[in-house]
Amino acid sequence: MSAVNSFGARDTLRVGSTDYEVFRLDAVEGFEKLPFSLKVLLENLLRTEDGANITADHIRALGSWVPTADPDTEIQFTPARVIMQDFTGVPCIVDLATMREAVADLGGDPNTINPLAPAELVIDHSVIADLFGSDNALERNVEIEYERNGERYQFLRWGQTAFDDFKVVPPGTGIVHQVNIEYLARVTFTREVGGVLRAYPDTCVGTDSHTTMVNGLGVLGWGVGGIEAEAAMLGQPVSMLIPKVVGFKLNGSIPAGVTATDVVLTITQMLRKHGVVGKFVEFYGEGVAQVPLANRATIGNMSPEFGSTAAMFPIDDVTLGYLRLTGRSEDQVALVEAYSKLQGLWHNPAQEPVFSEYLELDLGTVVPSIAGPKRPQDRVELSNAKSQFEIDLQNYATHDLSMVDAAVEASFPASDPIGFTAQDEQTAHQISHQHVSHAPVSVSSPVPITTADGATYTLDHGAVAVAAITSCTNTSNPSVMLAAGLLARNAVRKGLTSKPWVKTTLAPGSKVVTDYYAKAGLTGDLEALGFYTVGYGCTVCIGNTGPLIDEVSAAINENDLAVTAVLSGNRNFEGRISPDVKMNYLASPPLVIAYALAGSMNFDFDTDALGVGSDGTEVFLKDIWPDSAEVQATIDSSIDTAMFTKEYGEVFAGDERWRSLPTPDSEVFQWDPESTYVRKPPYFDGMTLETTPVSDIVDARVLAKLGDSVTTDHISPAGNIKADSPAGAYLMEHGVERGDFNSYGSRRGNHEIMIRGTFANIRLRNQLLDGVEGGYTRDFTKPDAPQSFIYDASQNYQAAGTPLVIFGGKEYGSGSSRDWAAKGTSLLGVKAVITESFERIHRSNLIGMGVVPLQFPAGESWASLGLDGTESVSITGLEELNAGTTPKTVHVVATPTAHSAPDKAVVEFDAVVRIDTPGEADYYRNGGILQYVLRSLVV
Repeated sequence: MSAVNSFGARDTLRVGSTDYEVFRLDAVEGFEKLPFSLKVLLENLLRTEDGANITADHIRALGSWVPTADPDTEIQFTPARVIMQDFTGVPCIVDLATMREAVADLGGDPNTINPLAPAELVIDHSVIADLFGSDNALERNVEIEYERNGERYQFLRWGQTAFDDFKVVPPGTGIVHQVNIEYLARVTFTREVGGVLRAYPDTCVGTDSHTTMVNGLGVLGWGVGGIEAEAAMLGQPVSMLIPKVVGFKLNGSIPAGVTATDVVLTITQMLRKHGVVGKFVEFYGEGVAQVPLANRATIGNMSPEFGSTAAMFPIDDVTLGYLRLTGRSEDQVALVEAYSKLQGLWHNPAQEPVFSEYLELDLGTVVPSIAGPKRPQDRVELSNAKSQFEIDLQNYATHDLSMVDAAVEASFPASDPIGFTAQDEQTAHQISHQHVSHAPVSVSSPVPITTADGATYTLDHGAVAVAAITSCTNTSNPSVMLAAGLLARNAVRKGLTSKPWVKTTLAPGSKVVTDYYAKAGLTGDLEALGFYTVGYGCTVCIGNTGPLIDEVSAAINENDLAVTAVLSGNRNFEGRISPDVKMNYLASPPLVIAYALAGSMNFDFDTDALGVGSDGTEVFLKDIWPDSAEVQATIDSSIDTAMFTKEYGEVFAGDERWRSLPTPDSEVFQWDPESTYVRKPPYFDGMTLETTPVSDIVDARVLAKLGDSVTTDHISPAGNIKADSPAGAYLMEHGVERGDFNSYGSRRGNHEIMIRGTFANIRLRNQLLDGVEGGYTRDFTKPDAPQSFIYDASQNYQAAGTPLVIFGGKEYGSGSSRDWAAKGTSLLGVKAVITESFERIHRSNLIGMGVVPLQFPAGESWASLGLDGTESVSITGLEELNAGTTPKTVHVVATPTAHSAPDKAVVEFDAVVRIDTPGEADYYRNGGILQYVLRSLVV
């Protein structure tokens, strides 16, 4: 029970025959005008008030929230639970296991390291679509998954037995966010505290940025780095500023032929343009009741793509209906309804909350769309897709990309790509076309292909090499999944087939999808077009695409073809989907199938035929697109509660493979010194109970000079490990055969692999080098500063005792909440990252790893200041942190070196310190969040 109850908020709520302790919001003046999401935060503060970290003043500040004021009040948010996926979850459990040893070394009890908030991990990121297009693809991919990841899975099974309140959903069950909304989320949480059963809003933080999918269910939650998640599991609140809340009013209803995916791409573009980074978004208005829960979840899922912290829908009858459909008990549904109505958390469209900013969308104006070729916010109306592709192709089918990029940047020197208008985009593309030093590769020079069985076809730029129904965003949504199945049925009846060069994959987000496809009689039609189930996991959306068709891959690489991927995912960044594919497009599941039939992005669905039907007539998309009424009728007849109760009845048990994994029985993990998957990290080596004073940074060198929109995909190791990379060399030195390298994601528990893959994305452009892509830099430890792997240069700098800095542009660290983007940065020896702006999670993660995030003065950049990266960089003013204060700025002096141009001058400026809260300052003083937690537990 909370030690303080300043507002007399504690009360009892009886539901049925059960009494629950609750903390009433109406005890706080002003609560009724707050948006839904801030009411949830208010309850959190009332319940956790302790008079020290959370005081009555914090609660009053939230009750008297001024919507238009810039956020300046820090609060401590204590999530009800933590949810993880295996890529980001494994390092969390590795760190907890390491902390147990460190506690013992410091004289404490290892068993004090246990999740204090319930933690659940869903293994969904490891399955790769190695096999596809056959009825044994699922079984073989799962077998291969276990062969590759057995060590990791044994480790996670140990964690499930060693740590209290930690559960693992085994492989082959579903995608974490879909499992969350279909089973794990409670909406109203209950927990016994001090012998009393307490009810309060379900809230969560997750180690995946798309944790926001649960916002559609009325659950406040968002993605954090694995570092923050570990702290939350150990009872540390999330330090945050009371945010601005953007009200997004929904009116009307979705027109026929338009999908939830089209709606979410439209909303993504609108909110990106508006600017919602660091803010909550909340949907309201009469139109909310017309939005099915699955569509709400689809919208919530894309919150990271438009940049907001959360994207909330309130609780209403639609919420209760979904809880019943997915098998939640009637007692739980009754509690959700009673608690939400008591607390003013029930949606009342007649009562409009006060918001900081307002947007509005008439759902009836939404049109079919896709997004690409490289960002989720780059929405293209389907009717314009072919013409826009022809423009975009000029950026990819050319021999001299560096000159194109330079020309575009010269014309838009201060432009934020997110703020580009459509005219800006077109102008940029035109400039790209005009400044190509060599003629673009011809868009009409198809490459002849002969398959292994003697068939022939031609391959050209724009060919769809991957068509994937994948990702929690859409696989959770029966309306688009069944639309895809019905479109497949209609196509098969017309005699159409997918093009032979397309790798077709289906990765349902849960086994329930497979059940309702079977009940609707659509499985065979999907398989007839090549869409066999390849696994229950993220697959293509996170780059677990597996190899393309052999002859297709060979033709792409031999002829430098700019081919495309079309996926029903939420991320399409460069280099993410497949190293063979340059252009990636997000689309609804039915459009994924349509593009598999078309075979090319250079295709106009209004005027181009998908093929000739079995009756000899041309077939167009409109001929096979399913009627919305039929889709709804299929939903009504094919989905029932029994499917959910069956599939989630033994969700933590796993199959025979999982149950037969050997599980060590010990409170402290026994590290295998020969393991290349799970190794003890060095974060606590040499750590003492006393903190080391913060020091200024002296004579640092620049490890990388980067442009705008560098994502965590560019920074964090991801995808397959190449033999000629530092990570590949490490594995070969440790006796691992090339065929067993596996992916970076699968080896996240081995810091040696991950350091070597940090900043190693094949599309990273470190502008210390001219026209070079990949994980390379200049090594200034050597007289001629040669090109070097970033990892190798880092090792040389660290051996010389030279600190490192990174220069970046706008939106540095956007994308997935990858903790290794910060961990790897820290372990490479980087002490500061200086950019024009940061995305929220990565900025926080850098602090959590002891790296200070700094911003150039407003309106300035490394380019405008004349910094070329050859300088020696010193940063003074950080030592003020030792006095318990956080400086607003620090002084940066960049001094020319022997590697600089002879006429280069000293550059000085004041950088803004992006340590935004006192809690973050405490983490930084301790050298990182884990060190802070560890010291607090021992003391």
